[in-house]
Amino acid sequence: MKKKVTKAIFPVAGLGTRFLPATKSIPKEIMTLVDRPLIQYAIDEARAAGIKEFIFVTSRGKSALEDYFDHSPELENILRKKKKPELLKTLKNTNMESGAIAYMRQHKALGLGHAVWCARRLLSNEPFAVILPDDVIAAEKPCLQQMVEAHAEIGGNMVAAMEVPDDKTSSYGVLDVKEDMGSVVSVKGMVEKPAAGTAPSNLAVIGRYILTPDVMGHLNRIKSGAGGEIQLTDAIAREITDADNVYGYRFKGQRFDCGSKAGFLQATVAFGLGREDLRDEFQDYLADMMSVRSAAQ
Repeated sequence: MKKKVTKAIFPVAGLGTRFLPATKSIPKEIMTLVDRPLIQYAIDEARAAGIKEFIFVTSRGKSALEDYFDHSPELENILRKKKKPELLKTLKNTNMESGAIAYMRQHKALGLGHAVWCARRLLSNEPFAVILPDDVIAAEKPCLQQMVEAHAEIGGNMVAAMEVPDDKTSSYGVLDVKEDMGSVVSVKGMVEKPAAGTAPSNLAVIGRYILTPDVMGHLNRIKSGAGGEIQLTDAIAREITDADNVYGYRFKGQRFDCGSKAGFLQATVAFGLGREDLRDEFQDYLADMMSVRSAAQ
C-alpha cells in the first residue's frame, strides 16, 4: 500500500536579491500578489493536496514570514466588532494550528538540495512534497493536488514539468524522456541547465516535487555539484539509476515565475484580471493605458 503524501517542505531561505531594495526588510515570500503573499498561494495549494504538516526551511531575517502564520487575536476582535465576517474568514485562512508548522534554519546558502536536506529529521520513512513558492501556478485543480492523485497510482518520485521553447531550455532542469504516457512521462535522465542546442527535450522541471525517502538518503551522501551547491536534481538522478522510478508530470495550469520581476508583474495582471471584484476596473485601466501608449507612438 502506497503511503499518502502528508508533509511538504518549503525552501524559503533565499535573500530575494532580484527584488532589492524591497527585500532588504521584507521576505520575498511575503510580497503580495494582488492581496495575498506568495507564500499563501503555496500553502493553499498544499492544503488542497492533503498536506497536513508544513516544514519551512528559513534563514535570518525571515521573522515576518513566521509571524504571518500566527494568530492575531487583536485584529480578529476588531473585525468581529466592526461586523466584517468576510475579512475575518480571510484572516483565519492565514492561521496555522499549533504543531502543523515547523521552521528549520539553513545557515549556509548551499542550494536547493541542501535546503531539502535540512528538513531530514522531521521526515520519517514516507514520501514528501517540495514546493517552491516562487513558482505560482494558476489552475482549476491545484498543481500539487494533480500530482498527489497521479502519485497515488504510480508511486516513485515525481516532478512537475512543462514544455518550454527550445531557446529557454538552458534556464531549467530538463527531462530526458524514456516513455511518454501523456500527462505522465517516465524519465531516464535529467540535465541541469543544458547548453543551447543540447537539451534532450523541451520538458522543463518546475518547482513542485513528490520525493521518496531514498532521495533524502542520496542527499546525505552527495557532494556539491554545479556552482558549488548541493543539487536536488543530482539526488533525483541517482534514483533514476538505482530504482528507475522517476516520473515527470505535465500539470494543467499556467505557471508564473514570481522569482523574476517580469514574471511577478505578469502574475499580478493575470490574477488581477481573474478576480471578479477587480476585473472590470482593472481591464478598463489596462485598455486606457494601451490606448495612450498607442497614441503616443
